[in-house]
Amino acid sequence: MNMAELIDPFARLIEDMCTPAAIRAVEEGRDIAPMWQAFSQSGFLDALVAEDAGGAGLSLADAAPLIALLGRHVVPLPVGDTMIARALLAGAGITAPTGPIAIATGNGAVPFAAMASHILSGSAQAPVLTEVKAECTGVHHDTDAYTPGLAGQALRPVAAVLRALLISGAAGRVMDMTVSYANERSQFGKPIGKQQAVQQQLSVLAEQVVAARIAAAIGARSGLPPRLADAAIAKHGASLAAAQVAAIAHAVHGAIGISEEYDLQLLARRLHSWRLADGSEGYWAGVLGELRAAEPAVPTVDFIRAA
Repeated sequence: MNMAELIDPFARLIEDMCTPAAIRAVEEGRDIAPMWQAFSQSGFLDALVAEDAGGAGLSLADAAPLIALLGRHVVPLPVGDTMIARALLAGAGITAPTGPIAIATGNGAVPFAAMASHILSGSAQAPVLTEVKAECTGVHHDTDAYTPGLAGQALRPVAAVLRALLISGAAGRVMDMTVSYANERSQFGKPIGKQQAVQQQLSVLAEQVVAARIAAAIGARSGLPPRLADAAIAKHGASLAAAQVAAIAHAVHGAIGISEEYDLQLLARRLHSWRLADGSEGYWAGVLGELRAAEPAVPTVDFIRAA
């Protein structure tokens, strides 16, 4: 299959439906039905569902560029969550609802839960679907919410790879915006991007964006559900990168970067949210440490090569 045949129409759909103005409107409480209907009618929500169950049968690695696009355009609905949830539900013989599904893993606020009609918990092999009963976080314009009482820790590796892919997409967009701004903003008669200190920051920014992409690709390589080690590497690396990408972008942009009218804040808020969701870099570093300690007879170099 030519992936461009999937990626290009998905990108056009997102660009048409999820403009910065539309994202702001959703965050301010506008009806999400038209935006969700567009995604539902596109067929992309069943991209990961097996062909014999009516889906496209894509692997997680194949669908990774689609999920990264969701992050790049900070789509304010749980489209990636629903794609994965539908695949897990179909595998368990459970009919998926037509509305948006968020994935809860028992770790803080659930991304997009305020926008969802149902919550997926349980495990990849035995998913549990419940109607959403969300509690607002109290954060201004937050689409995340708390979903108390749901046990979904077994889904944490699945959700971790999803967030890593979203981070990789958002980080790439932040880099593009930051480089463009540095080349356009002049100070002392020349673009600030010509200053050595800013160039150094931009080079570190580019390194972190690439690191996030590589980490996310590692997470997606073993399929759905992912290997625990792959998920840990993906989320640890992507979360580390998310913090640095956001910090450098705001340092280069200065005060304009935090203004509500400027689009950078849409991306930076999500980078920080996804960094913490389903386990931060510290949590997943601990998981990697436990996996390493479980094989004391294996040399560290061999463990790293295998992982």
